[in-house]
Amino acid sequence: MPLAKPDPLQRVIVDAALEIASGVGPDAISMRELARQANVSHQAPYHHFGDRAGIFAAICEEGFAILGNEMQGNRNLGAEALCESYVRFALNHRGHLRVMFRTDLCDMASYPDAAIQADRAFGILYDEVVAMVGLDADELAVQTQTAYMWSVAHGLSTLLIDGPLLNKIGSVQDMDQLIKNIARMASSSIGV
Repeated sequence: MPLAKPDPLQRVIVDAALEIASGVGPDAISMRELARQANVSHQAPYHHFGDRAGIFAAICEEGFAILGNEMQGNRNLGAEALCESYVRFALNHRGHLRVMFRTDLCDMASYPDAAIQADRAFGILYDEVVAMVGLDADELAVQTQTAYMWSVAHGLSTLLIDGPLLNKIGSVQDMDQLIKNIARMASSSIGV
């Protein structure tokens, strides 16, 4: 169920789901736990979302919309800016990120509104790569570069959120600079 114009109870339920996903992870989300965490009746999550998949779809739709909006705001600033905006989105919306790419939680084919937002966000990155490599670029080169940029941004995001990166490299005095440097390295591979 889309959250374009959620009623306040939907928002409370989604926020409770995001808090759980951000903390212990989305696998801990149950309808009963959502009701308890949101301080609503046990039936409220079912009434508004049907089941867990409906809640995950709402999280995906909202997360991809936010990501797309943030990337759109950095459009025409280059792939480096898009990579940075992706990582910043992930760090600021960890609950969303932990759900958005889990096909076992949300089958996009069953939730077209979520799929539209996911396609929009990906399209922004794809179009920026096309603009950088040129309209006459080989399709495989565009696909490869787009996948590479997405992989770098997503990989860095998950390593910072859930992975051992900081345990391995030590504390980072300037996280923004680390993100900028990695984004710059990734975008420089385009070679334009």
